Formats: sequence, C-alpha cells, structure tokens
Amino acid sequence: MLTITDVSRRSGVASSALRFYEERGLIASERAGSGHRRYHRSALRRIAFIVFAQRIGLTLEEIGAELAKLPADRVPSRRDWSL
Repeated sequence: MLTITDVSRRSGVASSALRFYEERGLIASERAGSGHRRYHRSALRRIAFIVFAQRIGLTLEEIGAELAKLPADRVPSRRDWSL
C-alpha cells in the first residue's frame, strides 16, 4: 500500500488532484487506522490512464466510463483493455 505522498511522487500528479480523482470515483483508497489514505499499486496505472486520457481531450466523465469497464480489484490485463 502506498501513501498519497508516494503516489503523488511516482505519478507526478499533485495530492490535491488525487483527492479530486478519488472524489469523482476514478481511483480508490483505503483508510489506515490513523485515517490516512493508502492506495494499491494498481492505482498508479489508473492515474497514468487518467493523465493520458486528459491529454488527448477526454472529459473526466468519459474517463470514468472507460475506467468503469476495468476490474477494480487487480491490474487490468491486455484482454481487459481490449474489451
């Protein structure tokens, strides 16, 4: 599990944007006993997809619709992306 700071550093996305993505349901976190966010490593791939999709002009609604097609409990496989 990664902290929000770890995810921000690895993805190059500001912590505030990560919280915004989470509020929009694009990524998910779990709360530690202290209440701090913890992210699965698979969130990094979702964030990379979000950043790329925004760069090519997709809206957050369109991005969310595409992400909803992918498994939330594991890293998507090549087959998952092709469906």
